Amino acid sequence: MSALTFLNHLLNLLAPALFLAVLLALGARLAWRHATPLVNLWEQMVLNSVVGAMVLGAALAWWGRDGLLTTYGLLALVMASCQWLMLRGWRASGQA
Repeated sequence: MSALTFLNHLLNLLAPALFLAVLLALGARLAWRHATPLVNLWEQMVLNSVVGAMVLGAALAWWGRDGLLTTYGLLALVMASCQWLMLRGWRASGQA
């Protein structure tokens, strides 16, 4: 496999995590305006991307293939939980 082909496969593997990281950070900024995040917007995107890449890598190692629906469900659950923690969701939940 050439380096360019490997890079293409790697980017296609990580694309869902990168897209969801941007979507979560921007969506949280719109939905929870009153919440004070622990980190700024770019750090939220980077942290969510890293967490998502770890989930995708672990699922690939565990099941031996990419693209399982279970993997994407786990990706969404873990990344949403990470975003909730970064926004201090336990504090913002009781406020209206």
